[in-house]
Amino acid sequence: MAVKPILLAAGLGERLRPFTDVLPKCLMPINGIPLLEYWLASIYKLGIQDVLVNVCYRSAEVIDFLSRPRFANWVTYSKEEHLLGTAGTIRANQDFLGDASCFLIHADNWCCCDFKSFLDYHQYERPNDTLITMMTFTSDHPQSCGIVETDARGVVIRFHEKVENPPGNKANAAIYLIEPKIIEWINKNKHVTDFSTEVIPSFMGNIATWHNHSINRDIGTIDSLLRAQQDLKPTLPWADKDEWKISFDSHSIHKMIRDLN
Repeated sequence: MAVKPILLAAGLGERLRPFTDVLPKCLMPINGIPLLEYWLASIYKLGIQDVLVNVCYRSAEVIDFLSRPRFANWVTYSKEEHLLGTAGTIRANQDFLGDASCFLIHADNWCCCDFKSFLDYHQYERPNDTLITMMTFTSDHPQSCGIVETDARGVVIRFHEKVENPPGNKANAAIYLIEPKIIEWINKNKHVTDFSTEVIPSFMGNIATWHNHSINRDIGTIDSLLRAQQDLKPTLPWADKDEWKISFDSHSIHKMIRDLN
């Protein structure tokens, strides 16, 4: 199965202010390492070496990060002058995807799991009539998440996006594997811009789920960012400290986080 990841890293991070006044959300450090670097490391470990990152807010800083030698020849970026929305980004990067399945990742999430098992489930185990595999997790705050109801096969039959009293705590992790037929549908429906509120409701009964029993945090608030600092630090596939990392180590964001921990 050919898979091409799109990492969504363009968001404003309004709930993370004042942190995002000095650094884009996707570069927030987890134990000293930028969140986006963990995502790229996870993809690299899977043997996938054709990755696209969308950028918008504080794009120069993200592009500088992506220009490091360790990402040369396998990580590219797509700059959006204004936010296109999750489905809009897929549509804008159809040439990158080609006929491959799209591994769509909200890169402002801090996620640790067996990504190979996630890919294997989508390729070999998901129900035959499904076109999307959605990663799910158990949420401690289900009212702030998209909550799914599934049938006996684990297929999504109802979806509740941030409702007051959700019927459960199985939450959408905003990480997906998407078949080309869905991308074709997005391309035909030019008015569609958001994946969770427009695409998902249109494909009830065609979305499989794979549950992450490990770490999944939305690094969208200061509290969740601080909690992530207590999580186990994964091993990166590269050991050297390059010029970018040496400069990053002296960034004021680290003191801002330490002062609140």
